[in-house]
Amino acid sequence: MSGGGRHTVPVDVHLIAVRDGEEGPEALLSRRAGGVYATGHWHFPSGHVDGPAEDVVAALVRETREETGLVVEPEDVRAAVTVHHRAPVGSTRVGFFFEVRRWSGTPTVMEPEVCDGMGWFPLDAPPEPMVAYCRAGLDAYRTGAGVALHFQEPGDPIGHDPAVDRLRVVPAPDSTGARSEPEIPGPAGRATGGTGETAGLS
Repeated sequence: MSGGGRHTVPVDVHLIAVRDGEEGPEALLSRRAGGVYATGHWHFPSGHVDGPAEDVVAALVRETREETGLVVEPEDVRAAVTVHHRAPVGSTRVGFFFEVRRWSGTPTVMEPEVCDGMGWFPLDAPPEPMVAYCRAGLDAYRTGAGVALHFQEPGDPIGHDPAVDRLRVVPAPDSTGARSEPEIPGPAGRATGGTGETAGLS
């Protein structure tokens, strides 16, 4: 091990709640507000693991209820993708993105001091502006990848910008042990909040 002690990073969890929309699958997104990081940007409902006594699935279940009011059973949580992220300021973290397709309740803004909008958006047309880290998790999830890297550079924007897309999908072995190279979706169409920001929450 190199000198300087062990490198430690925050661990966060992200909810990819998916439902069938009229034109295809949709995911639930919330808009950050107040004095938080990336205010005004769309993001998956998310949060941090509370400590060594809480596993990532338990953290997802807790954060989902605290932020959206939805009740998710642990057995309905599915692994989506894990993203190793570095922010433009240089701090790093590991995010576990989980897919959920079953829950009880109706999505509701439960923390209005840090969230001012919530709605369903097509997986292939997320709203803008969207946090680049979250968008990287969404794009990696759409490829079917299990692990991805998103290392931003100093000066990169907080919001997703196709011109400085830092997503790198880590290839998975196929059945023969050879590496497969998943295709990363190109820039998706844009959807603005407008009158649809809180529409279709049932």
